[in-house]
Amino acid sequence: MTDTFLLDHRCKSYPLTAAPCRPADLGRRGWNVLADDLAYPLAVIRTSALAHNLAWMQDFANRKGVALAPHGKTTMSPELFGQQLQAGAWGLTFATVYQVAVGVEAGARRIIIANQVVSDADLDGLQALLQRHTDLRVWFLVDSLAQLRCIEDWATRRGATQRFDTLLEMGIPGQRTGCRTLEEAVALAQAMAQSPAVQLGGIECYEGGVARCDSEHDAREVTALVRRVTEVARHCDAQGLFADPDVLLTAGGSAVFDLVVPLLRTQGLSRPVLGVLRSGCYITHDHGNYQRFLALVEQREGLDASLRPALEVWTAVQSVPEPGLALLSGGRRDLSYDLEMPIPVRWARRGERTASASPAGWRVSALNDQHAYLRYDDAVNTAPAVGDRVALGISHPCTTFDKWRWLPLVDDHEAVTGAISTRF
Repeated sequence: MTDTFLLDHRCKSYPLTAAPCRPADLGRRGWNVLADDLAYPLAVIRTSALAHNLAWMQDFANRKGVALAPHGKTTMSPELFGQQLQAGAWGLTFATVYQVAVGVEAGARRIIIANQVVSDADLDGLQALLQRHTDLRVWFLVDSLAQLRCIEDWATRRGATQRFDTLLEMGIPGQRTGCRTLEEAVALAQAMAQSPAVQLGGIECYEGGVARCDSEHDAREVTALVRRVTEVARHCDAQGLFADPDVLLTAGGSAVFDLVVPLLRTQGLSRPVLGVLRSGCYITHDHGNYQRFLALVEQREGLDASLRPALEVWTAVQSVPEPGLALLSGGRRDLSYDLEMPIPVRWARRGERTASASPAGWRVSALNDQHAYLRYDDAVNTAPAVGDRVALGISHPCTTFDKWRWLPLVDDHEAVTGAISTRF
């Protein structure tokens, strides 16, 4: 995918005066973020942290005896999909059929759609992908008889004979999608097993909605969900409702993924279990929400360290209109803000080529479309000045990636070594 993507003036923050180039050729330009070779704001991925995270999560899955199908909606980057698959991922996860098509182009041949598929256009598209790629398997979620009827009606109108691979979704009362009770789930599984349009491959759940960054609470609530899913799986197994030799059990967001491992290794069924972990944000991690959750994972797992933040957005100080306030050249168009404000993590004076940790008192209090409000203690000698550069860490990487068509890859000295593209 890298060779098909052209970087030029139409890409945000690519220099208007620079000749177009392919991402693979970008390292030859000799550009450096702190040399102001590219325009601000500029979202970058640190390659050392990226490589560490890819290896760490794959090793975690291997040690736990589960497969890894990272959620691709985090980055929607074909280049990063390729790295995840090369690192050993069993497959990829997506939320929409459009996203599945991007993953297929990147080489994925096992895909979970961790979402319901309902509409004619999406079912048409999924059928076309499966017919075009005979080595492709895609499982999507079903959580109601009403949805199953929609799929069967589509199959009747289209004259379709192929049965889609599906997973029954178990949900949590008050949370997102999924069956709420054992009785509801078993009745749906029975209908799925008898349906001419789908076949039941396993059970899916998502535990992230109950996580509060409190180990006692999170372990209790996730354990309760695991028990409910396990109970459904055993009922389905006892009735011979699963279609494949292996039962696929899948869970795992990016916050408390360690707590669902017991589900993914469920024993006591009449056939083997294939446990699939779907965490996605691990690839770049973050400086806020997931960093706090991962600190608890480290405690529970007895680890000294785990993932490293790899994603930053560099900005320039463009105005210091009053003491204690600096305006940075990055805002809602460029940065995540759905969970919390960006976090100043590093900075460099104008003209300097080495970055330092941001002073502890610096914080972003608000964002406009194109501005960040940096608050600081004016009495401290490390007050920012116009032309300085500030790197902002983010909380929840998904909603930063979707603001960029491309992101430079940088080494630990801020030298640009390559780039990745996104397909939102």
